[in-house]
Amino acid sequence: MALAAPAARLPRRIALSYSVGAVGTGIFSTVPGLLLLYYLTDVVGVAAGLAAVVLFVPKIWDAVLNPVVGTLSDRTDTPSGGRRPYLLAGAVVVPVMFALLFSSPELGSPGRTALYVGVVYTLAMTGYALFQVPWVAMPAEMTDDYHERTRLMSTRMVLLTLGILVGGAVAPLLSGGKQGGRSGYTLMGAVLAVVLAAALLTAWRGTRGAAFSPPDRSPRPTVAAQLAVVRSNPAFVALFSAYALQSVAIGAMLAGAPYVATYVLGDAGLSAVLFVFLVVPSALVMPGWRRLSLRTGKLRGYLLASALFGLTGLSLLFARSEPTAVVLGQMALLGIGYAGMQLFPYAMLPDALSLSGSSRAGVFTGVWQGGETVGFAVGPALYAGVLALTGFVSSAADVRVAQPDSALNGLTVAFSVLPAVLVLLSLPLLRRCAATDAALSAPTLSETSA
Repeated sequence: MALAAPAARLPRRIALSYSVGAVGTGIFSTVPGLLLLYYLTDVVGVAAGLAAVVLFVPKIWDAVLNPVVGTLSDRTDTPSGGRRPYLLAGAVVVPVMFALLFSSPELGSPGRTALYVGVVYTLAMTGYALFQVPWVAMPAEMTDDYHERTRLMSTRMVLLTLGILVGGAVAPLLSGGKQGGRSGYTLMGAVLAVVLAAALLTAWRGTRGAAFSPPDRSPRPTVAAQLAVVRSNPAFVALFSAYALQSVAIGAMLAGAPYVATYVLGDAGLSAVLFVFLVVPSALVMPGWRRLSLRTGKLRGYLLASALFGLTGLSLLFARSEPTAVVLGQMALLGIGYAGMQLFPYAMLPDALSLSGSSRAGVFTGVWQGGETVGFAVGPALYAGVLALTGFVSSAADVRVAQPDSALNGLTVAFSVLPAVLVLLSLPLLRRCAATDAALSAPTLSETSA
């Protein structure tokens, strides 16, 4: 089928159905990143070093799998589009594995439970790759208009924010934190699995009739050939590198939130409150970031959002000596920057893909998702590594321990300085996208101001 005509607006049903998938991806990307490390160390009693391995290995597998899924979806041909069968497979696998992930049985030792969680998490990440990689590739084929992509992404990011809010605020409340124990996490997993299924299946079913590129009929590329295709697009390489670095930062901050709530603010229940103060401002300012991009281009907005996030993150170093209200205010500022850091990279990604032709979009989005996955694996692993190095004491749900001062300092620094520095280091990489963003935005910006 042919690409959508330039400047054509997507049908509302297709655009909205596609974007609803972000509720599911928001939940899945948030909840394990936020709660799985804490679940292992403070509910099951797994040592922080072993917990880091459990989080890291499945995501490395996912990073390897993502380019494979991308290439396969490029080459698949069905009457309704080659991406959609993979969406359906992922929409079935992910909810089931998510429910099982937080329903670990009593296996006699924390080590056996860690193995169970590692295996189930690997299967869950496999299903997520089947859904996420083709889903991210689709906008480059659904429209080739610069601002229509931003409109689609802004809708998707608002719903992604909703998914993140459910994952970051509702999930901790349902689980009950350390006090909820295993049964609380089992309940949370079952309830959110239903929401996941509804969101992912809506994205699959509702994108029937969308315009897609014909499948790639060239010989199946080797890994080296795929990397050569990616390297031939410097705009993508710069955007990918910056976003991957930011994914490490966000992954570390997500993993740290329950620990900061429990051991710095003194109340595990405040984990949900921290997320509300992060995500609600993010949802409110998303339209403002979109309007800014219409006037100045996407790159300037992305740079501003990243700088705000990084500088605010540095200020959280003093969280141990600040009133809770001040910490919540800092989280709100983070949320404003976080909104732009979610909107702009995904709005700029189809622009970068358009330079190489959308028939290869799956190759690029496979690499993109692999980088994001590695980032979200490295972030929690780094956080867990800091916990281990600074003497954090793991415990079962029914055991209360006093953490040493070194551990309290470590979990605070890993929540604040570590992600802040990573985000600020991404700014020079983003500036390499300047020429491409200016070239693609110049005609549409002049039309907007006319």
